[in-house]
Amino acid sequence: MNNKNIATPSRTKQILKKYGLTMKKSLGQNFLVEPGILTKMLAAGEIDKDTVVIEIGPGIGALTERLAQEAKQVIAFEVDRRLEPILKNELAEYDNIEVIFQDILEANLPELFADRFEPTDRIVVAANLPYYITTPIIMNFIEANLPVDAY
Repeated sequence: MNNKNIATPSRTKQILKKYGLTMKKSLGQNFLVEPGILTKMLAAGEIDKDTVVIEIGPGIGALTERLAQEAKQVIAFEVDRRLEPILKNELAEYDNIEVIFQDILEANLPELFADRFEPTDRIVVAANLPYYITTPIIMNFIEANLPVDAY
């Protein structure tokens, strides 16, 4: 397993440079660079091998990587197609990650749940998002009346 965690300032800079990527302010992009924060997020969500996680906005994969190490499965929704090669290459060693390049607000959540989850799955929604988009996303899940925990 890769010991070079994405969630460090040096690794994040290395990845951004390798792929010639800069953050898009219009998407509110910011990348997690503190492993301790990720540990706290996973603890708060009680993520374990029985947990299926829907991640919103994986960015370059820092949280995604940690989720994949602890969860049964991670389904990540990303709107920025520029991140596709990063997520594909940097997370290639994990077979429990699926990245869907679609706005979560446009996803058919009931269909997603019917197609990908078992009724017994514990489902958690995880995200590191800009404040302005959080309410519409939470409302989308509430209105779909889906059995999820959010953190």
